[in-house]
Amino acid sequence: MNTTDILIVDDDPRLREVVRYALAREGYTVREAGDGRAALEAIAQQEPDLVVLDVLMPELDGIEVCRRIRAASELPVVFLSSRGEELDRVLGLELGGDDYMTKPFSPRELVSRIKAVLRRTQRRSGGDDDMVEAAGLRLDAAQHRVWTTAGVEITFTATEFRLLRVLMMQPGRVYSRDELMERAYEGNHHVSGRTLDSHMRRIRQKLREESLDPIETVHGVGYRLQVQT
Repeated sequence: MNTTDILIVDDDPRLREVVRYALAREGYTVREAGDGRAALEAIAQQEPDLVVLDVLMPELDGIEVCRRIRAASELPVVFLSSRGEELDRVLGLELGGDDYMTKPFSPRELVSRIKAVLRRTQRRSGGDDDMVEAAGLRLDAAQHRVWTTAGVEITFTATEFRLLRVLMMQPGRVYSRDELMERAYEGNHHVSGRTLDSHMRRIRQKLREESLDPIETVHGVGYRLQVQT
């Protein structure tokens, strides 16, 4: 039996019903919330495994809900929006959203996207690559945590964490933007180079706050993690 718990947050009850039906057919446990405040209350009572979050809602919009979620956890978020402009998608993903779908959408595609997000955000355990140390950082993939070698923990969103891990696995290797997008945004074919660059800026900002600056931009190519000498 599938025990994965998904919270649908949208002020349109008909849309919630469609999404609930599609997810229930796949065996997911589904809860609903009609606005942002109700969503935060539901999350506080019992954190789901993933949130399907509408952007435009009364009371508290999806952008603010995502900000509050990210202040406390790495709970996966899939945005839904009637606005498909690139700036809106970039903003949603920059805030820590794991995917972004524009209305109207195919329920079957939404289920596929949700499965992809759950696969790539599922915590792995016991693998040889769970613990990685490079460039003054220690990364634990099983716990989804990163520390400086001085012991200071740095918090990253799920996407930021995946990007950093790719770079840390092979310090000195130059990764093209296409390679990074393929590895860190699995199943999302709508991510732009602009979105990737935004995530990299946020990663570098967090590292610089701890006096670390190991990520180098290779102009016209991509990024690499500098090898310590």
